[in-house]
Amino acid sequence: MTADDLSAPLGQGVRRRRRFPGVMMRALPLAAGGALAIFLGVFLLWAMLSDDPLGGEPMAAVPIDLHAAMAPKKSTMAGASEASPVTPGMTPGLDSGRSEAPGSGPATIAVPAAQANAGNAGANNAGNTKTVTIIDGKTGARQDVVIPAEGKPAGPDGQALEQKFAEMTLHGPIPKIAADGTRPAEAFAQPVKPIPGKADAPRVALIVGGLGVSASVTADAIAKLPGAVTLAFMPYSYDVDHLAGRARREGHEVLLQAPMEPFGYPDNDSGPQTLLTSLTPEQNLERLYWLMSRLHGYVGVAGAMGARFTASEQAFAPILHEIAKRGLIFVDDGANPRSVAGRIAGANNLPYAKADIIIDSVPTPAEIDHALGRLEMAARERGFAVGMASALPVSIEHIGKWAKAAESRGLLLVPISVAASRPKQS
Repeated sequence: MTADDLSAPLGQGVRRRRRFPGVMMRALPLAAGGALAIFLGVFLLWAMLSDDPLGGEPMAAVPIDLHAAMAPKKSTMAGASEASPVTPGMTPGLDSGRSEAPGSGPATIAVPAAQANAGNAGANNAGNTKTVTIIDGKTGARQDVVIPAEGKPAGPDGQALEQKFAEMTLHGPIPKIAADGTRPAEAFAQPVKPIPGKADAPRVALIVGGLGVSASVTADAIAKLPGAVTLAFMPYSYDVDHLAGRARREGHEVLLQAPMEPFGYPDNDSGPQTLLTSLTPEQNLERLYWLMSRLHGYVGVAGAMGARFTASEQAFAPILHEIAKRGLIFVDDGANPRSVAGRIAGANNLPYAKADIIIDSVPTPAEIDHALGRLEMAARERGFAVGMASALPVSIEHIGKWAKAAESRGLLLVPISVAASRPKQS
């Protein structure tokens, strides 16, 4: 220590460390918080003051031809006016509104989904058309456009036919027996085309289930399978009613597949709104109404999974009673030997059919062909046989080839309503 050190004033001449890094570290969170607060404030101010005529409603993209929609209306002979035709597009998606350049194709305008699905409430709703209200996102201007209705049953007045067999519920319309006593299973049944000169030909009913989940697989089934093959639809796709309507127009009978509790539920899950043995009859019926409202024009109900549910008479009986009450048929896939469906169906005068063979229990080409051979043999021995398959590409391919050649082998392919023409005891 030097003399200068002893005589220097305390605290002077000492080199202090710069404290800027510590100050900056403490200031960064404050700056970030301030920036976030400013961003949230600007966003809230924009949300309150912006003019959004759609009000944040769910959107559906509806393809239309704007040039055709804006064309002048032409008068009819009766003095009324009709809108110019609109080019129908694909099934409306759920993406946001977007438009294409002029001349590149039909434009896509965002409209509230509730309005896109409510065409049957508008004017000019004659035949198979419906009116969609188009709202300009900038000005809020409205314009009504008439487009072809989709998913309606075949016939001169599909809407009137559906309304005749529809009962409105909180979930939407569900089947009912018409006022004149006609059952939906009769109204939506497809005709049988007998083989000329072979009135006693062995008959085969084929059902392909699990459709509606994949649009591409469903399209393949409709295109590759003869109309006499019955198609069963799961209720979960947003456009399942459109797909089922397309199948009906191609000559197929349609079934609704209702998910039912399997063993090992919920690890073995059959999907939302599954009918459960743990629920009360009222709760299961409410779920059944939701399932029934998802599509229209079907002749009956088939179970999906459901080994535990179909073995419980206490849980299953109210469901089959309701199906019978609504003029439908029930189809048992035959997978559960403990199913009580046959006994309950007989007690409720419910038309009932049971699959004799599951075609693709082993989904390989060789096993599917072998199962189809056993189905044909059963039909020749008993005069009638029912087969059930899943919507697998390999199943659709092989069933399509087999079914198209069935008549040449003296087999009559029939829709499932023929097999369920009267109640059957198992």
